[in-house]
Amino acid sequence: MPFEFPERVSLAHLPTPIERLERLEKVFEGPEIWVKRDDLTGIGKTGNKVRKLEFLCAAAQRETAEVLITCGGIQSNHARATAVAASKLGMKSHLVLRDSTGGDVDGNLFIDRLVGAEVTFITPQEYEHRDEIMARVADDWTAKGHRPYVIPEGGSNALGALGYVVAMEELAKQLKQMKLEFDHMVCAVGSGGTLAGLIMGQWLYDVKTALHGINVCDTAEYFQERISGVLRDARKFFGLQMNVAKKDIHVIDGYVGKGYALSRQEEIDLIKLVARVEGLFLDPVYTGKAMYGLLEETRKGRFKKGERVLFWHTGGIFGLFPKRSLFF
Repeated sequence: MPFEFPERVSLAHLPTPIERLERLEKVFEGPEIWVKRDDLTGIGKTGNKVRKLEFLCAAAQRETAEVLITCGGIQSNHARATAVAASKLGMKSHLVLRDSTGGDVDGNLFIDRLVGAEVTFITPQEYEHRDEIMARVADDWTAKGHRPYVIPEGGSNALGALGYVVAMEELAKQLKQMKLEFDHMVCAVGSGGTLAGLIMGQWLYDVKTALHGINVCDTAEYFQERISGVLRDARKFFGLQMNVAKKDIHVIDGYVGKGYALSRQEEIDLIKLVARVEGLFLDPVYTGKAMYGLLEETRKGRFKKGERVLFWHTGGIFGLFPKRSLFF
């Protein structure tokens, strides 16, 4: 029996295309490299986060919410997409952002301000208690007579992850139409929801491709635990009777580099290279690190000549602008 998705609002421009990166293949000297262009889901709502927000915003509407509250780093793609989606749907937004200085109004933060998001800046230490802080923000809005809806970091809960179940269904149809198969799929992992949804989608739509996440923060073990929690909740709330052991959640560690949203020169150089040989814009927080991991793992022999790899481009172009001084 086909899986019945909960109601969702239409925010993303779908389906996103699949393209081959033939010139980049020559640089990597390994497998065929293809890209799923989820950076093209929209403009202000660009990237992977908008797929998750289709379900999360529908839930907010069902609860007659007037304010969307979420959190992230100062250059959070998810926070920006939430703020833009809120404006699109006639809601307010309140973002809790990790930054002790108040941040330059650039990149994603500029878009946040442009669409009228209210922003609360907190320190990295306070961010460890982000859920409690968002709950207090929600209480403040309630006290002012508004109905809030809190969306977790990255939209990465069982409901949000359904956005990438839909994405895997979309991919399965495209592969059939294009008569195309992949040996591997690779995506960046920053909060776990995208990889969790892809795992669920593989199970539902019988996509046999080996699926790898490359974490851009924390550790493989952290994300195996977090994603396992999302999958448990999916079984509980949506009746998805899949059993995925932690060891079968493949997260390739070793490419966090200097830390979350901190860039090494090798990563910057690769972002420049991809832009110049393919006209494709990676970002320094997620896809730049993940593509660098793909390159290094190719050199180590994980991805081989004769194989075909699909890279999920999850967006993030606005994150380039605050890092401009690193590029030239």
